[in-house]
Amino acid sequence: MDKVRYKKSDFFYELPETQIAQTPAEPRDSSRLLVYDRATKKIEDKIFRDIESELKAGDLLVLNKTKVIPARMYATTKNGGKVEVLLLKRYDLKTWEVLMRPGKKGKLGVTMTVGDKLSLTVKEITESGERIVEFEFDGVFEDILSEVGTMPLPPYIKEKLVDQTRYNTVYSKIDGSAAAPTAGLHFTPELLERLKNKGVQIAEVLLHVGLGTFRPVSEEIITDHKMHSEEYEIDERAAELINAAKREGRRVIAVGTTSVRTLESVADENGEVKACKGSTEIFLYPPYKMKCVDALVTNFHLPESTLIMLVACLTGREEILDVYRYAVREKYRFFSFGDSMFIR
Repeated sequence: MDKVRYKKSDFFYELPETQIAQTPAEPRDSSRLLVYDRATKKIEDKIFRDIESELKAGDLLVLNKTKVIPARMYATTKNGGKVEVLLLKRYDLKTWEVLMRPGKKGKLGVTMTVGDKLSLTVKEITESGERIVEFEFDGVFEDILSEVGTMPLPPYIKEKLVDQTRYNTVYSKIDGSAAAPTAGLHFTPELLERLKNKGVQIAEVLLHVGLGTFRPVSEEIITDHKMHSEEYEIDERAAELINAAKREGRRVIAVGTTSVRTLESVADENGEVKACKGSTEIFLYPPYKMKCVDALVTNFHLPESTLIMLVACLTGREEILDVYRYAVREKYRFFSFGDSMFIR
């Protein structure tokens, strides 16, 4: 892959700000669905619940069961200054890697309070500017966090989220993400049940989504960009389902780029995976060929982002940009709370 000298500007497209979705569709499966067929280059405009007609018995949907925590909180310094603290990664019971804004207030050794139940002390500053902090509290950290924290919505969402559960999928189970695997936000329990009744299989993997996923590509040549590390896990049951599908020639359909990164981080040349856990810094861009993933359910991603680069691995750069331009013309809603795309 390193022979390719793509620039980040090679993945730019124009998007009117009015098409950045500010609120989730109601109900979840009423968002629009753009279906793109790679073989015929044909585009179809549908509603997300129509994905039922796109999937067939034997298909394997791979979902990311991570759950977004209310990871954003506001701390107060001894001088009364306000600091935004965003939880990124947990190391142990009390120790977290966090992002602080403004960073200049997060000096080494500084202690801050969050309400009257939580305090934190900066223990280390990483090379990339994140802080390693140690929390002090009485009680259960998760309970306190549910009181003082808010959902870490992306900065392009300006409207207040009335229902906090809408920034989690209906199948989210395991706390740990600082951002949602948004492709899964369109599924309802009823839709998932209908798919199962149709014979569609479902495997659940885990990747805790960090902000590195959404961090802008700062390097002009994309191969110079370094991804942040994210924790993943594939259990025995998921590995069995995925490997059986690959061996039998059935489609493995990833729901979201986080599921793609999990699968492609561990897949062998036959697309098979093993039960394992670890961390990944995988960065996928053309002309990478997917080893495990055959099709993808995904949202529309930011221009010049690592996510649009990943999706381009399935279609090629020019093709995906053509599809995105079509979506812009047809007034699809973009980004986290936006509409969906199925690449088959």
